[in-house]
Amino acid sequence: MIDYTIETLHLAHNEVATLISLPAEQPRGAVLYVHGFVDYFFHDHVAQHFVAHGWSWHALDLRRNGRSLRDGDERFYSGDLQEYYEEIDAAIARIKSDGYERIVLMGHSTGGLVSVIWANDRRESHPIDALILNSPWLDLQEPWIMRTLGTWILRGIGAVKPLANLPQSLESVNTQSVHKDARGEWDFDTAWKPLTATPVKVGFIATVRREQARLHRGMDVGVPVLLLRSARSQLKMKAWDESARSADTVLNVKHMHQWLPKVGRDTTEIVLDSALHDVMLSAEPVRNRAMAEVDAWLDERFPR
Repeated sequence: MIDYTIETLHLAHNEVATLISLPAEQPRGAVLYVHGFVDYFFHDHVAQHFVAHGWSWHALDLRRNGRSLRDGDERFYSGDLQEYYEEIDAAIARIKSDGYERIVLMGHSTGGLVSVIWANDRRESHPIDALILNSPWLDLQEPWIMRTLGTWILRGIGAVKPLANLPQSLESVNTQSVHKDARGEWDFDTAWKPLTATPVKVGFIATVRREQARLHRGMDVGVPVLLLRSARSQLKMKAWDESARSADTVLNVKHMHQWLPKVGRDTTEIVLDSALHDVMLSAEPVRNRAMAEVDAWLDERFPR
């Protein structure tokens, strides 16, 4: 059992987020992790790896997710991705109050998109020193017609009925590929990260598409960026197939490559054969390579 410090961050409008921390001895800096959609922090092995390499670990469970869920919450929902700025700001302030001067922000999937737009919109105050993206959600994993006309329709519906469910749910194949009671090796709370398909709200997709459109016009986060992704995607899987063990079954990895130059001026892309959507939950040889790439990149950017 890892002895994390777990702190509730009290936000506006009676919302809460949760900051989970594990300090390193003689730290080089701090890492702040932002999870994806219908997700939360349970990656003990990642926290331990960073701490062993001199980086104090901090992770957010965003409002209405994971440890931050409260009775009456619209579970996992956000109608405005920028609302998450509040807990990221609070976490950064808390980390800096502990004396850390070097901070690396790390975001996965939707958390990757949130991290990009936050870093872009906060760049004038220089709150972070680097950005690591683990399979970030930089475009909609749908055909061209849905990324254009379909997006406009969703925005219109989202303005009127943001909590309406889309006909298509978040598929469960990805979650099955990682949980130990299904076909994976990881243990996590399935109340916070369900094994079954999860309904997706129109308002959530609408805000995602608004922020992706901003990114596509061009951003500059102002710090070095490392992107980690799988070599291939295997999308629209309705039932389990062994190919799900070695591909991103959630997002189109080509979009990550396409839009990375719009994130900033100093970017590095690492392509990992047989990686899952969350590359840090991939098979051991793959995740070990992912962490080695992160270590090498951080050592290059921030020599000991």
